[in-house]
Amino acid sequence: MLKRLEIVGFKSFAKKTVLEFASATTAIVGPNGSGKSNVAEAFRFALGEQSMKSMRGKRAEDLIWGGSHSVPRANRGSVAITFDNSRLPAQAGRSFRIDFDEVVIERAVFRDGTSEYSINGSRVRLRDIHELLASANIGETGHHIISQGESDRILLANAQERRAMLEDALGLKLYEFKKQEAARKLLKTEENIAQVNSLRRELAPHLRFLESQVKKLERAEELKNGLVGLAQTYFAIEDAYIAQEKSRVSAEKKRAAERLAVADAELNRIADPKTADHETVKRTEMLRKAEREVAELSAERAALSRNIGRVEGALEEVKRRATVVAREPYAKVPREELEALHHEVERQAESAMGADGTPEALRAALTAIRSAVKVFFSRHGAPRDERFSDEEESAFKLETEHAELLKKYTAVSAALEKAESIRARTREAMVAYEETGREDRRRILDFAQAKAHEEGIVVTCEAREHELALLHEALERDKREAVALAGPAATSYIPLAAMSPEERKVQEDRKRALERMKIRLEEAGGTGEEIRREHAEVAEREAFLAKELDDLAKSAAGLAALIGDLDAELAKHFSEGLAKVNASFGEYFALMFGGGGARLTLEEPEEPEELDGEEQEEAVDEPQPERRPGIEIAVNLPKKKVRSLMQLSGGERALTSIALIFAMSQVNPPPFLILDETDAALDEANSRRYGDMIENLAKKSQLIVITHNRETMSRTNVLYGVTMGGDGVSKLLSVKFEEAVAVAK
Repeated sequence: MLKRLEIVGFKSFAKKTVLEFASATTAIVGPNGSGKSNVAEAFRFALGEQSMKSMRGKRAEDLIWGGSHSVPRANRGSVAITFDNSRLPAQAGRSFRIDFDEVVIERAVFRDGTSEYSINGSRVRLRDIHELLASANIGETGHHIISQGESDRILLANAQERRAMLEDALGLKLYEFKKQEAARKLLKTEENIAQVNSLRRELAPHLRFLESQVKKLERAEELKNGLVGLAQTYFAIEDAYIAQEKSRVSAEKKRAAERLAVADAELNRIADPKTADHETVKRTEMLRKAEREVAELSAERAALSRNIGRVEGALEEVKRRATVVAREPYAKVPREELEALHHEVERQAESAMGADGTPEALRAALTAIRSAVKVFFSRHGAPRDERFSDEEESAFKLETEHAELLKKYTAVSAALEKAESIRARTREAMVAYEETGREDRRRILDFAQAKAHEEGIVVTCEAREHELALLHEALERDKREAVALAGPAATSYIPLAAMSPEERKVQEDRKRALERMKIRLEEAGGTGEEIRREHAEVAEREAFLAKELDDLAKSAAGLAALIGDLDAELAKHFSEGLAKVNASFGEYFALMFGGGGARLTLEEPEEPEELDGEEQEEAVDEPQPERRPGIEIAVNLPKKKVRSLMQLSGGERALTSIALIFAMSQVNPPPFLILDETDAALDEANSRRYGDMIENLAKKSQLIVITHNRETMSRTNVLYGVTMGGDGVSKLLSVKFEEAVAVAK
């Protein structure tokens, strides 16, 4: 899988250096200090290593070529690793989960300490690099890269670090990434649940308030429905009554007009100056004049009666509305002036009591008090609009107008009685005259009376038509008020084809009931559409939050189940992998030491410490990190009793580490394995065993071996030599053993 390594400006490689990896094993050799280990560190750097200590530096600037007397320093250092990601016939998919036949991972570092990562030329995050590598069994712990002097790193690591290395070697990091991602999502979901609960708690009081308001509106709705029913009945009957009255009055007026025309024509014919008796005509004219005066006064009194009815209705409406609005005192008198009047009355009373109590003294005191009160009311008797509210002012004006109309009505009634008396006397005179006159005078009188009678009927009909017009206006006003309170339904009724016989008083009682219901509906607050709309919106918001909370709870349960499944999967694979590693570890250990045995064991769980009350509360409040058992190493050397790894010699630690590294790589082989002078402490016999294991391991992973050991060199196919000139720049030479052997022959 590993094809190429390109180094530019990284550490001692000032110029572009390319290493091709076309064989299973590649050796990198060279004198001390030439830059061999920088190759291994270049791999670490490109794969996302963040520890400067692991790359033998203190700052990011230490990783960039620093310059020499002949080669200037670089501003950036970069390393690119190329992998072959082609599908093999035996594979179900690609090793890297990316749809490219070739994968290039590159990292560049700048002197300001920033780093850039890219995959096939596209900028990515470090997390993306780790997830891509985890799919190919290349983990963050660097178990597949053993740097110089770190051959026993796995032995010197603590139990938790060993476990992390073993999980990397077993390819379990991908499960860890998924578990961490699920845990982050679960934490975010729990935060969202808390936020949704907080929003619901904030909404609850307002929703309860709106619900109480809606209940009040429902009661108002009942009143509204009652108003609609009563209004429909009243309006239907009133419409039919007005229409029926208009039709009746119109027909009566038409008949009276026809009779009037006949009487007038006959009267004109008989009263012709050539044939008529002038005295009869004169008396007739007097009677007609009296009839007209009576008709006019009747019409005037009828108009006054209508106006009185209108004023009384308006006055009743004003008084009704005055009961709805807040009452105010009639008099707007400053408190200071009332107190001054009180003190003046008290002073006069005390003066009277302080005198000898004679009637003259009491009368003087009463006179003074009357004067003070008279002055007070004279001062506050001016503009009425300062003493009365708008409703009371309207009532006062209407009452004044009512009184004036009544006065006029009385005067007109008196005049009408007088006119009727005159008309009666005129008729009597005419009768007396006719009894002594000729037949023509009687006929003239009959027609004149008939004409006057019909004229009176016409005037009465016209007055009735005017009354009906006023009734129609009042009805339309009532309809508008009902629509404003109860909506269009109040006027949605079926017109009556005919009036049912009932007294007019019943309809008037119905109107009063309708007015009372209007007042009750106004006091109930009307229809309250805004409150209903807000209640619907808040209730919808509450339902949405409840559904959102249910979805979040299901999501949290799903994530918790996923984490549980991943934990079970991790435990299963870890247990199986640990058994396989132990089997290989024992074999390699026995091979390296000529006997004995070694195995990995899970450390014993620690007993929890006793905590006092405050510490227990803090422990409950703060979530404790998951503590998994680490890995311990137990060894059994042949012919030697060892109780601790610290009792092993340097060579024994190196052999044990090599055996464990090879065992881990044997179970789940990584794409490549870099060994930086791990054979430095081996003698000749162990070097041969080491070479045998390298050849065996090369069948499953590419090996890059940095070594001084001739035995190790002989087991590789390609040899890269690293040298360093006087300018401090590492240079590369390569030899392929197959080509070298052919040249030697």
